[in-house]
Amino acid sequence: MQWTDRVRQIRMLLVIVAVVIAVVSLSVSHILVDDLSKEERNKMEVWAQALHALSNADENTDLTLVLSVIRGNNTIPVIVMDAGGNVTDYRNVKVNARNEADSMAYISALGHQMYRSGKYIKVDFGGASGKSDYQLVCYDESNMLKRLSSYPYIQLGVVLIFVVVAIFALLSSKRAEQNKVWVGLSKETAHQLGTPISSLMAWVEVLKENYPDDDLIPEMDKDVKRLELIADRFSKIGSLPEPVDCSMNEVLEHVVDYMGRRTSSRVLIKKEFPGHDVVVKMSSSLFEWVIENLCKNAVDAMEGSGTILIRLLDEPGKVVVEVHDTGKGIRKKDLKSVFTPGFTTKKRGWGLGLSLAKRIVEEYHKGKIFVKSSEVGRGTVFRIELRKA
Repeated sequence: MQWTDRVRQIRMLLVIVAVVIAVVSLSVSHILVDDLSKEERNKMEVWAQALHALSNADENTDLTLVLSVIRGNNTIPVIVMDAGGNVTDYRNVKVNARNEADSMAYISALGHQMYRSGKYIKVDFGGASGKSDYQLVCYDESNMLKRLSSYPYIQLGVVLIFVVVAIFALLSSKRAEQNKVWVGLSKETAHQLGTPISSLMAWVEVLKENYPDDDLIPEMDKDVKRLELIADRFSKIGSLPEPVDCSMNEVLEHVVDYMGRRTSSRVLIKKEFPGHDVVVKMSSSLFEWVIENLCKNAVDAMEGSGTILIRLLDEPGKVVVEVHDTGKGIRKKDLKSVFTPGFTTKKRGWGLGLSLAKRIVEEYHKGKIFVKSSEVGRGTVFRIELRKA
């Protein structure tokens, strides 16, 4: 529980840091773009003054500097319009039109668009003879400024993609490493259990011959067979056992019988099965392990007193098993973590039971397992869905 909380806190911290970096990056970029935009407007004001000087020049005016300023603008799109809204000149505007009329129509529309967006400078000629009272120098952002405006978003997108790919790669690597640990631990456990179980089986046979009327020996034999079943389950982890047609009714009956003999009398285990056999392709020993895990968790959640309902549903195209309990429930913030290795609400729990159950259901049986519903203080419902045979 503490481990999963710590992981959640680290993830939240990383998200906050990423948001802060994004905000700072966008803020700095906005400041730079705003400064360049002001600089371009200043350039256009100088350009407009040069245009005004050119319009008012006479034969004695030196136009070298004025023409240098006008010709020096090679980046900022400019459209000059008179008081009537007619285009009189333009620079740095790309025109893709089939004829001159279409070109002028396009330029005029673009100039009016610049005017409406507030990107213009009014050049007043003071009512000079033969000239309009004023001209409008309309302009747009240069290509460099447009690229700079969009660059932070492209950069953040690339960084985001990189982070997502990196996290996915790390999670995949971690999952692969966990799988190796699972398989190695399971195989080693099955191997270590093999020798003492064989010895116990031999001793039970000896006891049966020497004390044939002892009532405790059959119970010992059941426990030894139970150990043999556990070892068999561990040996199947890491391999893909061949599923066979099994009666889900019988599998669940075995679980009910086993849990009924090993839980408190204050725990009532109920069952709701259809009146007919429900056949599913599965590894019965592994699937029993899943249901046993859910039942044991339910007993712990109910603190040794309550009701467990195991329900089997035969639905179109799928078989559903639901395990209801009347325990303390799961908090909403923990619902996404219940199948995560290490998640547990018990002080001494390892938090591996549900993660193992998820692996058995999804990887070995190609099904789904999830928390259907949970309410704190009322109980939890786990739902398993398997395809029909």
